[in-house]
Amino acid sequence: MVLDAHIAELRTLLGAGGLLTRPEDMAGYQTGARHDRGLAAFVARPTTTEDVSALLAYCYRHAIALIPQSGNTGLVSGSTPDMSGLQGVLSLDRLRSVFDLDLDNRSVRVGGGLRPSEINSRLEQHSLFFPIDLGADPCAGGMVATNTGGARFLRFGDVRRNTLGLKVVLADEQGTVLDLGDGLRKNNTGVDWKQCFIGTSGAFGVITECVFNLERLPRQTATAFLVPRSDGHVMGILAAMEDQLGAYLSAFEGMSKAAISCALEHVPSLRNPFPGGAIPDHVILVEIARSWAPRKGEQSLDAVLEAVLAEIWSRPDEPLADAFVGRPHEMWAMRHALSEGVKAAGHLVAFDLSFRRGDVMRFREHMRAELEASMPTVRVCDFGHVGDGGLHFNLLVGSRAAEPPSAAAVSELRDRVIRAAVEMFGGSFSAEHAIGRTNQPFYDRYTKDKLKTMASAFKQQTSPGPIGAARFG
Repeated sequence: MVLDAHIAELRTLLGAGGLLTRPEDMAGYQTGARHDRGLAAFVARPTTTEDVSALLAYCYRHAIALIPQSGNTGLVSGSTPDMSGLQGVLSLDRLRSVFDLDLDNRSVRVGGGLRPSEINSRLEQHSLFFPIDLGADPCAGGMVATNTGGARFLRFGDVRRNTLGLKVVLADEQGTVLDLGDGLRKNNTGVDWKQCFIGTSGAFGVITECVFNLERLPRQTATAFLVPRSDGHVMGILAAMEDQLGAYLSAFEGMSKAAISCALEHVPSLRNPFPGGAIPDHVILVEIARSWAPRKGEQSLDAVLEAVLAEIWSRPDEPLADAFVGRPHEMWAMRHALSEGVKAAGHLVAFDLSFRRGDVMRFREHMRAELEASMPTVRVCDFGHVGDGGLHFNLLVGSRAAEPPSAAAVSELRDRVIRAAVEMFGGSFSAEHAIGRTNQPFYDRYTKDKLKTMASAFKQQTSPGPIGAARFG
């Protein structure tokens, strides 16, 4: 191995368990959530910000490329090494010692390796939670580096909106540590530098600590499955619910028949809730919530939701074909099973797109018709966050038992979908997975030269060393 001369130094630098070099130990770090594979020179597993600083300074001095990796749950090949065997993986999974809760500020400082499930488990006793709801369970540092959104974006926003501070280590000669913000909610003393590291895939620096805003844990929830009369009625239903429910509305999630079918096939414990087992072409999961316990004489949320749905049902345009209120945990179990269900059903080409809200259903209609006419063997299994314009546009190309599609075929398919999303509908090719090797060609194609120049200059000022899978420039 070309980097053999550095292994002993890195092992000394990081201490016991801090460096993995055996293929069997590195396997999980070399394979991504969507089966992208690479070959790592080593896997570094620091436990403190100081360790990360020393590692980045050493790698800068010796021109060793590093790929920061959080929970490795991304979909764009941004957290795995390439096949050269010359890149090291910098895993955040042992940055777990920091958990400083500030109840008065309703915030928490956490290590970059803590996962939202762990964070929320510790917060539950205080009736608080970090309001980013994801199907996966990534690490905090990676959530910030990709600016994830999740299923309750409609009410709580994305990670950017809920980040009050960061600790970032730069890939420069000193491994410079920047402490950007200490939980202040208002601070207009200049550039908000933490924002320059959010959503930039770790290319400008490695996030080792995060200060997150917290919200009151919902004490009452009600959910329903809605079946729109047609795709054209979806936005009218959303507008009516926002008008009638205001801040109570916390989720408005779209699920296609094909995606639901995959979930039901893959997860035997799921119950098919549809009459006669007939899955509608498109289903909306809605949730409303209150952060306080039920009060005497207060109308229950189930009753509130039923009353609103009855009003929408009676509208002259008859936007609803069916609707039924159900148990929240069962309905969310269906929604959270979609991703793994689709992944298990065949060879997947996945897109994480976003649009102006009114264009989500129009894009679906256009792209499904185009693919049905030109590529009838491709199965569209989409779902997404209709309330915020996000769409997971998943394409199954053959069953899992069949030969996988060629790289050229996948590239052609990606190009076709992204061209339609960006050029015809003015959308984004990356809603919440940022830039990895998969999205790099589209960043290069659609980002204006001036913005590339500005991004490249900022990288040179922050982390001139070879870090991250994304190239900004």
